[in-house]
Amino acid sequence: MNAVLNWFADPANWSGPDGVPTRLAEHLFYTVLAVVIAAVIGIPVGLAVGHTHRGGFLVVGMANSLRALPTLGLLVLLVGFIGIGLGAPLIALVVLAVPPILAGTYAGVQAVDRAIVDAARGMGMSEREVLLRVELPNALPLVMGGVRSATLQVVSTATIAAFVSLGGFGRYIIDGLSVRNYAEMAAGSILVALLAVAADLLLAGVQRSVVSPGLRLPRGARRRRAPDAASVATSTT
Repeated sequence: MNAVLNWFADPANWSGPDGVPTRLAEHLFYTVLAVVIAAVIGIPVGLAVGHTHRGGFLVVGMANSLRALPTLGLLVLLVGFIGIGLGAPLIALVVLAVPPILAGTYAGVQAVDRAIVDAARGMGMSEREVLLRVELPNALPLVMGGVRSATLQVVSTATIAAFVSLGGFGRYIIDGLSVRNYAEMAAGSILVALLAVAADLLLAGVQRSVVSPGLRLPRGARRRRAPDAASVATSTT
């Protein structure tokens, strides 16, 4: 533990191209890019499938099956096809992030009270208006839950970028392992964990600001009444 503390106290580890700020910027870049691409894919598909009630079993089932893919193994396979660079780890991270976002969005739309949807249609709303003005606002808690889950997974897995000579906090883990510098490896792991906690707290604040107060539940009630997005998606399919 003293060696880890000494690593953090060393000014050399906080400056230059290998310093913590640079590696943090790289790690955040990989994470944000992967989650944004996954959201662009997963949210529209989840909304469409949840609203139309068509293909839910197939789409969500296929998305959930992607969870079983080993990310590192997928990275190695992609490198064999497209070579070294950002493309392979980015695709692997997007594949990792799409399932929780898609499942959360689908589950959120499915969980909207059908009486509310029928009332909106009875008022003359078009299907687009029902989706965007009724179903999406009511589905936001589970949609954001899926985004938070995907972000945490990507933050913790973006270390694989270091396997293909990219940066991020995984660089400390890979470089430390190559020279058996366990203090550096432990420091890299701690930095990843701290970043994951910070990202979750940030997204929790975003969720609180975008979700209508009427849809928020006390913490205990949320555990009793709002099931996990993946479980809702499984039960509805």
